[in-house]
Amino acid sequence: MTSWTRPGSAIATIALLPALLATSGCGDSASAAGADYAVMTWSPSGTGAFDRSGVTALAEVIGKDVNAKGGLNGHHLRVITCNEHNTVDGGNACVRQAVDNKVIAVIGSYSLNSDSLLPGLEAAKIPYIGGYGLSGAEFSSPLSYPVAGGTPSLIAGNGRQLVAAGCRTIALVRPDTEAGDTLTGYLGSALRPDGVKLVDVKVSEKAPDYGDAARKALGDDRPGTCASLALAPEQTAKLLDAYRKLAPKHTLLGAEIGSVPQSVVGPQGGGDGPLNNAYVTGWYPPTASRAWDALRVMLGSDNRVDPSDLAVQTTWVAYQVFLQAAERLRAAGTPLTSKSLRDQLDSEDSLDTGGVTPRLSWSEMLPSGDSPRLVNTWVTYQQVKGGQLVEQQSGFLDMRWVLTGGKPPQ
Repeated sequence: MTSWTRPGSAIATIALLPALLATSGCGDSASAAGADYAVMTWSPSGTGAFDRSGVTALAEVIGKDVNAKGGLNGHHLRVITCNEHNTVDGGNACVRQAVDNKVIAVIGSYSLNSDSLLPGLEAAKIPYIGGYGLSGAEFSSPLSYPVAGGTPSLIAGNGRQLVAAGCRTIALVRPDTEAGDTLTGYLGSALRPDGVKLVDVKVSEKAPDYGDAARKALGDDRPGTCASLALAPEQTAKLLDAYRKLAPKHTLLGAEIGSVPQSVVGPQGGGDGPLNNAYVTGWYPPTASRAWDALRVMLGSDNRVDPSDLAVQTTWVAYQVFLQAAERLRAAGTPLTSKSLRDQLDSEDSLDTGGVTPRLSWSEMLPSGDSPRLVNTWVTYQQVKGGQLVEQQSGFLDMRWVLTGGKPPQ
C-alpha cells in the first residue's frame, strides 16, 4: 500500500507563517495599509449536544497571534466567531452575519447543518475552508474546500488497517441512517480485494439495543473476527460497555477516529479495557506527534482549547491553508479578496499544512459524483496503547483507490 511520509522541516515553516505574512513594507501599523480583513468561524456552543466551543476559541487565538506579529499582508485580521446553536436558524444567522461583514472566507467551522448553510455562502461567493465534513455539501459545493477526507476515507482506511492485522470477517457497527447506509459500500470496496467478509450491524438512533449490536459484532468470536466502530462517541461508549460484559477472547476492535476521541479512549483503552490495542484510523497524526507542536506552542496555557479534539485540529489545518494561500497572493502582489482566494485555492499550487496532512491542492479533486470536492484521501494508522492513541504505522496511506472503485496499489 502506498504511503507518504511527512517532511520534518514543515513544522517550523508553519510556526513562522504569521511572521512571514506580516511583511508589508508599510510601517508598523497594519491598519494604515487599509481596511481590516474579516473572516468567520462558527460552531455550536451551550447547546448540551455537539458543542465545539474550542473551534471558535482557537480561531480567536490564531487571529490574535497573527495581529501580534503585524497582521495579515499589512492588514488587521478580524476573526469573527459565531454560535450556530446546532440549528439551521442559528447557522443561517451566522451566514447573514458573514455576508453583512463582507468576510473573505468562513474557515474551520463545525456544523451538522452545512447542507442548509452553504447555499447562502455560495450566493455571496464566500469560500468555506476546512469544514469538519459532517454533510454532503461540504464535499460537493463548488465553494467548499475540505481539508480532511470525511468518514468515507476513515471507513475505507480502517478496513484496510484491519485486513493487515489479519481480520477475515469485519462487522461494521454503524448508525441505522441513510448516511450510515453509504458506509457499507466504502468498507465493502476496501475488503473486496482480499475476500474479507463484511457483516453489517445497524444501531438505531431512537431506541438503540447496544447488547444486541455487541453480540452481532462478536459473531462466533473466533480468531480473525473483527469489528469496526463508526458510531458517535456517546454511542461508542455505551456499545463498549455492552461489549465488555460479553468478555470476548479473540475479536479485534477497530474504529474511525471520530468514534473514539480521547474522552472515550481514556476510560476504555487502558489495561484490560475493550479498546486497548484497538486499531484506529485517523485523518491526522496522533496528538502527541511533533506535527502538532506549532499548535501547542500557540495555545500555551489557554485551557479553552483541547488540542486532541478532532474538530479543533481541523480548524487549525483550515487556518494554515488560509494563511498560506494569503501569503502566496501577497508574494504575487495580488490583493486578498474572496475571489482571489478562491482562484489561489483552485490553482495547481499545493499548500503545506506543517505535516499534519500531505500537501493539499484542489486541482486534484476526487473524480466522484458524491464527493467531487474531496482532495485529501490520505489517512493515518493509529493504535490504542495504555489509554492513549499512538502511531501504529508511520506516514500517510492513500485511500483514493477505494473511494474511486479502483484496485489496490502494487
